[in-house]
Amino acid sequence: MPPEEVERLTNDIVAALKTVYDPEIPADIYELGLIYKVEIDDDRNVAINMTLTAPGCPVAGEMPIWVENAVNAVPGVAQTKVAIVFDPPWDQSRMSDEARLAVGMF
Repeated sequence: MPPEEVERLTNDIVAALKTVYDPEIPADIYELGLIYKVEIDDDRNVAINMTLTAPGCPVAGEMPIWVENAVNAVPGVAQTKVAIVFDPPWDQSRMSDEARLAVGMF
């Protein structure tokens, strides 16, 4: 895949990830720093490693499906696989300034 196509697809995937929100926090999962890795292979399959704000998150079973559905809706994506990882553990330092503002952490 040409680099400009990878860049376009990556930007579109990030935009899709920003439509998924943690229902307990008024910020999207990308700005919260829950997305650890996004890889796109030559066949346009997307592999995402993400975490949760806490291992006991009440939507732990649903959130990967939300992410999968959002990314699969991006034109050009063939298939998406989401893995939940807990290493490194998430903490508030992973949040963007936008997310900090949304949750009143300034």
